[in-house]
Amino acid sequence: MGDWGSGRVLRDRNAGLYLLGVVVSGFGTTAMWLVAGIWVKSLTGSDSLAALTVFALWAPVLAGPALGVLADRLPRRPLLVAACLVMAALLPALCLVDSAGRVWLLFAVLLLYGISGTLHESAEAALVAQAVDVRLLGDFNGLRMTAGEGMKLLAPLAGAVLFTRFGGASVALLDAVTFALAAGLFLLLRVDRDAPERTGGPERTTERAGARAGGFAQALEGGRQLWHSPVLRPLVSAAAAVMFLAGINGALVYAVADDVLGRTPAYVGVLYAVQGAGSVVSGLLAGPLLRRMPVRVFTAAGTALFALGCGARALPYEAAALAGSALIGAGLPCVLIAALTTVQREVPDSVVGRTAATANTLVFVPNALALALGAGLVAFVDVALLLPVVTAAGLAVSFLLVTAPVGTVTSRRAPA
Repeated sequence: MGDWGSGRVLRDRNAGLYLLGVVVSGFGTTAMWLVAGIWVKSLTGSDSLAALTVFALWAPVLAGPALGVLADRLPRRPLLVAACLVMAALLPALCLVDSAGRVWLLFAVLLLYGISGTLHESAEAALVAQAVDVRLLGDFNGLRMTAGEGMKLLAPLAGAVLFTRFGGASVALLDAVTFALAAGLFLLLRVDRDAPERTGGPERTTERAGARAGGFAQALEGGRQLWHSPVLRPLVSAAAAVMFLAGINGALVYAVADDVLGRTPAYVGVLYAVQGAGSVVSGLLAGPLLRRMPVRVFTAAGTALFALGCGARALPYEAAALAGSALIGAGLPCVLIAALTTVQREVPDSVVGRTAATANTLVFVPNALALALGAGLVAFVDVALLLPVVTAAGLAVSFLLVTAPVGTVTSRRAPA
């Protein structure tokens, strides 16, 4: 057991290559996502249009189950490579965006960006489950989270500097280069079985039956896998509930800086940086902890940390706000890593892409809705009252996770 963990993941050729691809592409993606809103604001002067850049990027998650079908029907490694190359080819078109009249082009590319990202995550979940030792999935997903959060600490600054010095086109070109590099890294992955629908046995029979039932039925297959699994259903339900609460908490962060701490809006950057540092630590510890405790206990512990962190932000002390941000950053990844890892372990190869995509839709759509709800609530209710409510709700979710009947985890692959 002592040889398992982050070191073993990094020594695994496929895992190391994929994580390097995540770091490379994640740097460009994070920089681009930040700069998109600034770019639109600078060209149009409109806060509403700037906010719509985030919507354009996230809207395709609603089509996750349908896009997940593609990830299950097509060879996953070529699909990942193609998605990266398409974005590498599209992003240079943003060099034409030099006036308010051409902002539509930026929104069009962002929408395609979101579609590519949703498809990419579905194919990734399925491919990683095939390419990485089943015993290392928790460690891999934790390291992937760490890599993503690490980029969030570095890439926004680089993007802001590039935008200020050379304009938005420079960031788009940087992102295109990182996509091209990631495509090359994904191309080096070695996968023995890359098209599960072409394999024989029960999975093939299931896939044929789904094909006869039509595309809509295939898109719903991921939801059926989640609903009928006594292990996955509570985990994904809990993740959706936690992300809903996280959305409300996120909408309150500016009120925390202003009304609770008496600081300027810029202080939110400090809170997010501390939260990101907490997520980095959590990602490194996720794999070992998942091996030492039941997945529901791990998820419940992360939920409780998140809830307590929200409560700490209601206190009028900077130390409490910083500690709360660290707890939030440490807790949220536990919920997401546990859900994804269990999907990869529980679900047959032939449907893992659409199941992961459906889980992402169920988990992240509540977060987007809660951001809007929280923005409305904070105008009428004191943040010092809202945050304790979020804390109580989060602790209730944590309690339900550890007290509800437990399903049996059955890995869909034997350890290598």
